[in-house]
Amino acid sequence: MAKTLPDRPLRPATLLVRGGQMRSNHDETSEALYLTSGFVYDSAGQAEDTFLGTTQHYQYSRFGNPTMTALEDRLRALEGAEACRLTATGMAAVHAAMLSHLKAGDRVVASRALFGSCHWIVSTLLPRYGITSVFVDGGDLAQWKTALSEPTALVLLETPSNPMLDLVDMAAVCDLAHEAGALVVVDNVFATPLLQKPLEFGADVVVYSLTKHMDGQGRVLGGAVLGRKKWVDEVLQPFIRNTGPSISPFNAWVILKGLETLHLRLPAMCHGAAAIADFLAERVEVARVLYPFRADHPQQALAKAQMAAGGSLVTFDVKGGKEAAFRFLDALKLIDVSNNLGDSKSLVTHPATTTHMRVGAEERAKLGITDGTIRLSVGLEDIADLIADLSEALDAIAPAPAPTKRAKVVIEDPAPAAEAPPPARKARAKPAAAPDATLFELAGDLPEAPRRKG
Repeated sequence: MAKTLPDRPLRPATLLVRGGQMRSNHDETSEALYLTSGFVYDSAGQAEDTFLGTTQHYQYSRFGNPTMTALEDRLRALEGAEACRLTATGMAAVHAAMLSHLKAGDRVVASRALFGSCHWIVSTLLPRYGITSVFVDGGDLAQWKTALSEPTALVLLETPSNPMLDLVDMAAVCDLAHEAGALVVVDNVFATPLLQKPLEFGADVVVYSLTKHMDGQGRVLGGAVLGRKKWVDEVLQPFIRNTGPSISPFNAWVILKGLETLHLRLPAMCHGAAAIADFLAERVEVARVLYPFRADHPQQALAKAQMAAGGSLVTFDVKGGKEAAFRFLDALKLIDVSNNLGDSKSLVTHPATTTHMRVGAEERAKLGITDGTIRLSVGLEDIADLIADLSEALDAIAPAPAPTKRAKVVIEDPAPAAEAPPPARKARAKPAAAPDATLFELAGDLPEAPRRKG
């Protein structure tokens, strides 16, 4: 059976490997995969007591399974939350967190800068159930104050946002939300629990797409909702149990194994993203670059107050709109065009025609998404190779050089031919410059995620 972990706080890297450790009587080193739909009971009485809740026993994998429990316990320990429940996808996590808490007549306030499907839930789905939805610009505290000046049931925000990397002052918004009686739900996918801990800044619930950095290798889907035990047990769990947005035990096991290397993958990805953001900012084909830890990001100070590093995503605009953006994407030979992110492979997408297509042109304009906007998720390839690929693709959309005034041509009699000199030896190509940091330096420890001051 599993050893009892030390009775002292453990650091994130240790929790990612040892958190939720649960061995069967076979004493396996790798967590067991319980690929079963149901469970049996010693007696009819035990079955009855299990359904009454007086006996703890697994019933059905739709709402509980040992592999799922191991992943829930690991995520809970990493986040610093009292409880965690898993879902089949990240969107199922957002949906469950909101719909389990809301009822007809409630009011929701959300940051305008949301992932397209999250935006659809707030703008389209909730009003169908008689729930009022209000959007605000996430970085404008005055708008939050106005929107939260009347009773509110729930606040939804993501920070940094998808795809424009806008920040929300979580401490300030959580204080305003709680005064209005709201539950605060934070989508922390872009930051991960290694870079940012929303609960430390006053959030009540944190949601994740585990598909992204946590699996991080493009294999499986999964989601998670974390919060206080009372809310999870009494509000969220009955919703999950009875509506069935359940994760497969196999997917939970794959994500459990993926978490073991997150503390090695994420620092390298953040380092690569920062270097690529600096490279892109020097290119004339690029109109703007957005990266939270760059000095020219309008919310850099807030990013550094809430996050341990700038993250693995870079957003930028190429000059020339959709036509130039498509030519750039099609010219990439190493980086893949995909709507996923947080993968070990670098991925690039055009939000206006994919992830945010259905929010509409007017709403995209409010979010700052243009036809030239590109979102880049930086993976684990060599930074020099990624920059070379980006450079060649940008060359493909570079403006043609301005024509120069043609000089007058003077034709003279040719001079007597001289004896041809021997051919010069071809110079050997210089080796590519070494990257700024070694692989081991890239995989160094991240600083601890910041905590709320005061």
